[in-house]
Amino acid sequence: MTRKRLTREESRDQTRQRLLDAAEKLIAKKGLAATSVEDIADAAGYTRGAFYSNFGGKNDLFIELLRRDHQQATDQLNALLSDEIPVEQLQSRTREIYSQLYRDNECFMNWTEARMAAARDPKFRAKLSALMQEKRMQIAQFIEYFYQRVGVTPPTTPEAMAMGFMSLVEGVTLFMLSTPQDMNKTQAESILTLFVDSLMELAILKARTPSAL
Repeated sequence: MTRKRLTREESRDQTRQRLLDAAEKLIAKKGLAATSVEDIADAAGYTRGAFYSNFGGKNDLFIELLRRDHQQATDQLNALLSDEIPVEQLQSRTREIYSQLYRDNECFMNWTEARMAAARDPKFRAKLSALMQEKRMQIAQFIEYFYQRVGVTPPTTPEAMAMGFMSLVEGVTLFMLSTPQDMNKTQAESILTLFVDSLMELAILKARTPSAL
């Protein structure tokens, strides 16, 4: 069977994805500072020149890596913004998504590394801040949509709720990874599930019995 020849655009995208895949593993294992451009290029099977043909530098690649992960989460949530999905099913799907956020330790380690890099580097901080704002607004959009579907007013602004939940997810995951003897993955997921369920159940209950709450 003749193998299809990639177009220039397809070949470039393949190179970028392989570089990102290599960086994802290396940065999670060694940290951003200890991972060189050469390390990433070698692990992906390319030259230093190929790296700079696709990315302006290591920080640019790192932001793109985080953006790729963010897009996957965005796609999952956007799929729930449909009035055709019953509220109960919306609740269960949301529970599943958020209970398993950062289930991949490499993913979480990279976001944590980004936080640390932003604390030390103002230029990187500005790039990460813009991406985090996108994350917050995307989560806030879903929160607002859910409360509209249920027909009640959120207890505070969707933006504040999004920020609080992001902080909880990161805190629980960091606790699990740094002290695995005290919390395993199943326990971490159950905590996040409980939090999401509590908020959504309260909203549904309030919609059903408004005079009692």
